Amino acid sequence: MQFLIITGLSGAGKTRAADVLEDLDYYCVDNLPVALMTRFAELCLDTRGRYEKVALVTDIRDREGFGELPNTIEELRKMDCDVQILYMDADLPTLVRRYKESRRPHPLAEKGMSTEDAVRREEELLAPIKRSADFVVNSSTMTLGVLQNRLYALFAGEGKKRGLDVTVMSFGFKHGIPLDADLVFDARFLPNPFYVDDLRPLSGLDRPVAEFVFGYPQTRLFLEKLEEMIAFLLPYYIEEGKLTLTIAIGCTGGRHRSVALASALHHHLVANNVSSVNINRDIDK
Repeated sequence: MQFLIITGLSGAGKTRAADVLEDLDYYCVDNLPVALMTRFAELCLDTRGRYEKVALVTDIRDREGFGELPNTIEELRKMDCDVQILYMDADLPTLVRRYKESRRPHPLAEKGMSTEDAVRREEELLAPIKRSADFVVNSSTMTLGVLQNRLYALFAGEGKKRGLDVTVMSFGFKHGIPLDADLVFDARFLPNPFYVDDLRPLSGLDRPVAEFVFGYPQTRLFLEKLEEMIAFLLPYYIEEGKLTLTIAIGCTGGRHRSVALASALHHHLVANNVSSVNINRDIDK
């Protein structure tokens, strides 16, 4: 069983790291007391493979028990756990600024002690753990996206890259813009199949409607420009740490033009190895 202990300075990003590792199929527990780690490991081992990758966040909040962490790690290794330590670090000015922005007291702050003094005290206490860590990640200048990339490089394994899950949604403006849309595009400038008697009962998923919609050069050019824009944006969204993206394409009723365009964009993304689902919110309204 892989047993990753996430520790480090308060405010350095341990919880953020745990969130990323959870996306990498680690079972994560935040602020587990050191005294409970071996018992927790026993419970995981008893499940016979259900928990193959575990990540535990522990730090100076466990004031009385944290000093036992080195001995506990040795006990875990005797239990045939593959134990590694991820130490989250940051420089003093960054940590002081983060605590000032969060308006929360440092765990070691006492009456009359500055945040700076509390951070320095924590650095002293954690120095032996930092020296024995398998991985040290300094988050001082990292955006969430950069942190994700760093942790994926360390723990994702070969062949697994951080991607973006894209939802391509069609909708009708008369039913309202989707609340969860990140990008909204208006297809109402295109010729409307609704006014063709044979096409009105059909939807954009039916070939005659799709052929009508894409029979106009402005439709094909619009889709081409849209594909280019999405291809440009996706790497930057991933770099900034975005995990999901909803692209909403609307027409008047959400049954014909937007459905045909959303379906075409969805198939284009899938063909280019982008994780994509297609939802037609208003197709039956």
